[in-house]
Amino acid sequence: MDFSKNNVYLTVKDYSVSGEEFQLLLDEQLQLLKTHPQPAPEKLGSYYESDDYISHTDGKRSIFEKLYHTVKQKALRDKINLIQQFQPKKGKILDIGAGTGDFLVIAAKNDWKTVGLEPSAKAKAIAQSKGVDFVQALSEMQDQSVDVITMWHVLEHVPDVEAQITELKRIVKPDGVIIIAVPNFKSYDAQYYGKHWAAYDVPRHLWHFSKTAIKMLFEKKQMELIKIMPMKFDSFYVSLLSEKYKTGKMSFVKGFLTGLRSNLKAARNSEYSSHIYILKHAKN
Repeated sequence: MDFSKNNVYLTVKDYSVSGEEFQLLLDEQLQLLKTHPQPAPEKLGSYYESDDYISHTDGKRSIFEKLYHTVKQKALRDKINLIQQFQPKKGKILDIGAGTGDFLVIAAKNDWKTVGLEPSAKAKAIAQSKGVDFVQALSEMQDQSVDVITMWHVLEHVPDVEAQITELKRIVKPDGVIIIAVPNFKSYDAQYYGKHWAAYDVPRHLWHFSKTAIKMLFEKKQMELIKIMPMKFDSFYVSLLSEKYKTGKMSFVKGFLTGLRSNLKAARNSEYSSHIYILKHAKN
């Protein structure tokens, strides 16, 4: 990776917790952005200490949270259908960044063996109360021991992306599938909101991916990108939150219209707000 401190793509504020500003540095070859400076590992956890960090809570206090959790239930069903499309033989799923465990709960109900990894003690405790099993670290996982690895909006949080991909390749079976979902900074809503785009979410998001970045990073580790799929709901969710960051208030109408415009433009240029990437071991 080649990130020059002179190649600043954007300066972005942490709207959720600290109010601090961070630079996004561009690697032009990979079309990958890096948050700079990246917090030290011992400090990173403090940036997640907010009741508004929605993936670490089952809270339904506001209309926004209720809407999020309603959409989430449909998204969970869609994720199971997607997995079974690319891995019809039901085996073992490892969900990295399992949050409050809802995805693994529904996977278990669909006859998958499940295990999760989650750094947040709060989220993990909620998941364990639902019967979800966890490992403490990827190093505990045996080589070629799982059929499916999922990372739903998690890879952007990982300090060492290349080391993470190496571990994913080690753990997944030769005929297994890796499913990665990440935001896309090339989308219309990212361009429209600029420094207010909620999916930058600095410094919790350490990396900001394009389709080029995912393809090239995994190819370096002899992993093949076999399919890219849109996450059409994300443009609405992100646009609503971006409106709040930009104007100080939640404008449902404007956020919805921007999200819709983003999806319509993406129908032509294939640059959705977020993408799901399906990856397998490269064929020799």
